[in-house]
Amino acid sequence: MNTIIQARGVRKQFNGKPVLDGINLTVPSGRIVGLIGPNGAGKTTLLKGILGLAPVQGDLQVFGLDPVKHRVKLLEDVAFIADTAILPRWMKVQQLLDYVEGVHPKFNRPKALAFLQKTQIALHSRVRELSKGMVTQLHLALIMAIDSRLLVLDEPTLGLDIVYRKQFYEALLNDYYDAQKTIVITTHQVEEIEGILTDLIFIHNGKIVLETSMDDLPQHFMALQVEPPQQTAALALGPIDVRPMLGGLRMLFENANAAQLQTLGRLLQPSVADVFVAKIAPNLHVKGEFYAN
Repeated sequence: MNTIIQARGVRKQFNGKPVLDGINLTVPSGRIVGLIGPNGAGKTTLLKGILGLAPVQGDLQVFGLDPVKHRVKLLEDVAFIADTAILPRWMKVQQLLDYVEGVHPKFNRPKALAFLQKTQIALHSRVRELSKGMVTQLHLALIMAIDSRLLVLDEPTLGLDIVYRKQFYEALLNDYYDAQKTIVITTHQVEEIEGILTDLIFIHNGKIVLETSMDDLPQHFMALQVEPPQQTAALALGPIDVRPMLGGLRMLFENANAAQLQTLGRLLQPSVADVFVAKIAPNLHVKGEFYAN
């Protein structure tokens, strides 16, 4: 399996403050990777480094190339959707299709039109006449129609209603993704992408705090619903997160013994959002007592 993105000791500072602090990660081909982190975690800075939009320190390669030095070459195989769609407001939709078709050799016009047919966007409309949501839809249609090997999505559905967000992620799987393509997604709507991811990366304060495949996630993280009689014994096993629930506590464990936990309560499979909160902002303050792990 080819490596698409390779980062070793990647660093970046702003005003003397580390924004990326020794990032190490590997993204193979044919994967859909969720890059999840709170605001200010370093997600956008890392994406800019990957796209060659900003230099970073350390070793960062995309398709085996330096993203800054070889950015023009990489643009042939990399497509990017930012959280804010910026398109020429004076142009008509038809003209935008003509322009992208003229400048990008891998633009598939019929595919772009197929995306647009699922919207209320008319080809004769000018960008300035479109709502914010429509501009986002238009931007997605243009980028999704480019046959790139790496697609980077930074909050791609920001500002869209839930119906179109669902349609977009369905299209991402059905009309874009295959074994030869790699997708990196950042979003705050973790629940919406959980079902399509193959891999998961959590970033916090410029550091990678979790890098795992979705297949391996259940082996590492388990949730336990515990009633009062078993709470002391369960807490002694060192949960990484504890939260009150009706009639007891819900605890999340990392790399724990499933058989041992099962004797103390009901085992549950945590969601990606549950694991994210536990790794980034654990809540161990319950009923006035602090339970340290």
